[in-house]
Amino acid sequence: MNLGLAGKTVMVAGASRGLGFAIAQCLQDEGANVSLSSSNPKAIAAAGEALPGSHAQACDVRNADDIADWVAQTVNRFGGIDALVVNAGGPPPGGFRDFDDADWQGAFELTLLSAVRLVRAALPALTERQGNILFMTSSSVKEPIDFLLLSNVMRSGVASLAKSLSRSLAVDGLRVNCIVPGIVETDRIKALVANQAKAKAVTAKEQRAQMEAQVPMGRFGSPDEFARTATFLLSPAASYINGETVTVDGGTMKTLF
Repeated sequence: MNLGLAGKTVMVAGASRGLGFAIAQCLQDEGANVSLSSSNPKAIAAAGEALPGSHAQACDVRNADDIADWVAQTVNRFGGIDALVVNAGGPPPGGFRDFDDADWQGAFELTLLSAVRLVRAALPALTERQGNILFMTSSSVKEPIDFLLLSNVMRSGVASLAKSLSRSLAVDGLRVNCIVPGIVETDRIKALVANQAKAKAVTAKEQRAQMEAQVPMGRFGSPDEFARTATFLLSPAASYINGETVTVDGGTMKTLF
C-alpha cells in the first residue's frame, strides 16, 4: 500500500530515542520530511545525524518559546506542516500520598500543558494543509495503573483533549487520534525489567518471561511494529480515522473499547 507520505512534513516530539525515534525513522522511510525534537541537545543531534535530511532541534516541551521556535524552524525548512506527533516523557511513579503541589504542577506542565502548547503552536500550519495530529498516550487512559497516579490523571486529560479536538477540528479538515503502546522493547522497558527483577530477587530473564506471559502473543513488541501503526495513522491512507485511540499491545488489555 502506498501511504501517500512522500513529501509530507511531520513533526515528532520526544524523538531522540525509543518510540519517538522509531516513528521518525519509519516516516522518513516512507518519504516524509521529518522534524524531530527532544529536550536533550546531544541526543537530538545524534538522532538527526542518524536520519540524514531531517530537521533536528532541541526543544523542551514545557517551554512555550521553545515549541514556537521549533514550529517556526520546521516551516522555514520544509514550507509547512502536514502532521504532528505529540509526545513527552511521563511523570514520576507514586501514589496519592507521595506528591505535593509542586509534583502535580510539574506533571501538568510536562504531560498535559505541553500537549496543549504543541497543538496551539502548530495548528495554523496544520490547518493550511488539512493535516492531522497523533497523541502518544498510555494504557493508563483505559486501565489506570496503581503506581502511576500522576500519569493516570494527566494522560487521561490528554486523551480527553484529543477526543474534543477530533470533533472541533474536523470541520477544518483535520484528523486527531491517539496511539497507546503496550510493552514494546525500548531502553525504558529493559530498565523496567531490570528494576522489577531486582525488587523481586529474580533474574532479568525470569522477570521478562513473567511479563511476556501476560501478553496473549507471548512476546514484547518491537519499536518498528509500533512505528508502522503510527505511520499509518499519520498518513492519508487513514483519511477516515478520526477521534480514535489505537492500542498496539499484542492483545494485552482487557478493555472492550
